Amino acid sequence: MAGLALDGSNPDVSLLYDINGLAKSAPTWFDRVMEFVGEYGIMLGMVLVVLWCWWSVRRCGTAEDSVSAVAGLVWAPLAAGIALLINIPIRGFVERPRPFKDHQGLDVLVDGKNDFSFVSDHATMAMALGVGLFVANRKFGIAAIALALLEGFCRIYMGVHYPTDVIGGFALGTAAALLLAPLAMMLLTPLVGAVSRSGRLGRLVRSRSPLAAAAGDGGEALGIPEPRPGSGGGSEGEKGLAA
Repeated sequence: MAGLALDGSNPDVSLLYDINGLAKSAPTWFDRVMEFVGEYGIMLGMVLVVLWCWWSVRRCGTAEDSVSAVAGLVWAPLAAGIALLINIPIRGFVERPRPFKDHQGLDVLVDGKNDFSFVSDHATMAMALGVGLFVANRKFGIAAIALALLEGFCRIYMGVHYPTDVIGGFALGTAAALLLAPLAMMLLTPLVGAVSRSGRLGRLVRSRSPLAAAAGDGGEALGIPEPRPGSGGGSEGEKGLAA
């Protein structure tokens, strides 16, 4: 395999050298930044995106929209966890060594990576979160998917994964988040709906109470009719007194 990397006949390995080669020409401080971003930073960014999305969806739209969106938010980390569990037997079956064990000259930015390489846990988790978040809210989901793509690039840049490790992680995370989403939403939506109707816990789903939300919609949801044009909003008794 190392010989294939030299003549460029293996696209997976040659692309690994091309991307990781950027680390050799970059300043040391930039490599340290990429190391932190690829190992921890993007995952922290994912958490912030999820929290921002939760804060947004619970304040906007109808109560049904909030329940559906929050159920999707709950599903996103669950999908990531399920995808990581699925990856355990995959890694054990494939048993692909880390690229720096088979190929010389890589600039490895993170030490201690001695487990198997295929598929990337970081790429799997990031894409499962991104796609799961897309189920809840497209705008925030697109931002999270962009972060997941950056995560995959960082893993190759750091010299700890092949490009196909990252692509496999993206595929696994997407499959887990999408294929199981209908069943997950069917189970989570009633649960989140029950939480939304329960006292203080309801604020985790909907920031405004049903009374305030209905008042904000013009009072129609409370069954309060709007005054007819020209009626002045007064009762018939008041009109008689006025006459």
